Amino acid sequence: MSTSTLSAARPRAAVLRTEVRLFRREPGGIFWILMFPTLLLVILGSIPAFRESDKSLGGLRLVDLYVPVVVLVAMITAGVQSMPQALTGYRERGILRRMSTTPVRPSSLLSAQMLVHGLAVLVSTLLALAVGRVAFDVRLPEQLAGYALALVLAVLAALALGSVVSAVSRTTKIAGAIGSAVYFPMMFCAGVWLPVQSMPHTLARVVELTPFGAAARALGQAASGDWPGWGHLGVLAAWTVLLSALAARWFRWE
Repeated sequence: MSTSTLSAARPRAAVLRTEVRLFRREPGGIFWILMFPTLLLVILGSIPAFRESDKSLGGLRLVDLYVPVVVLVAMITAGVQSMPQALTGYRERGILRRMSTTPVRPSSLLSAQMLVHGLAVLVSTLLALAVGRVAFDVRLPEQLAGYALALVLAVLAALALGSVVSAVSRTTKIAGAIGSAVYFPMMFCAGVWLPVQSMPHTLARVVELTPFGAAARALGQAASGDWPGWGHLGVLAAWTVLLSALAARWFRWE
């Protein structure tokens, strides 16, 4: 590895370490991304009706369907609530402008934010899967490769959406308002109030064209042992590309 490559890597690593420490000191992010999704699963799984097989769902229980849903809750929270607040705050306080005069580029901060939130979602996913298995006998994903692929695409879509929210928000207050406006429709599409599999056919078809509706179906299919539908994976990939392009076009460091 060349000296110039090492010199460039050291500041990026330092930024990543700093962002990890800052995230660990933020109790709100730890609770809402890491703990709340699993807590929601425990609350729902404690309802007796959620633990009964449903013939209309192919013999699955509602608690089985809600494990992928709470995984998506962590993604949505990280993407549209946590990350935009952090990035907009850095811009609002002039931190990104000051970084432009140092060896550390602002893009290193953006990459570190995306990596930290992506890892937080991964930890939340593992926690939800473990609690679902131990507490409610929910089967672990039977199609691991398909589940991992759908999970990665869903995380990328969530972070791309968060980048768009960051790009169009001049202040943290605006980021919070836009994030809240996006948060609840995305939660509905993910199936928080009604699993996508239980939605009326026409509504389900529309919801599956959204990133988190497609992610819910892809994760659910992989969890039951089937390869995720290529249509759902394609929707996730298309949204990721589109949102990333919009974020790159609109994002300003100052």
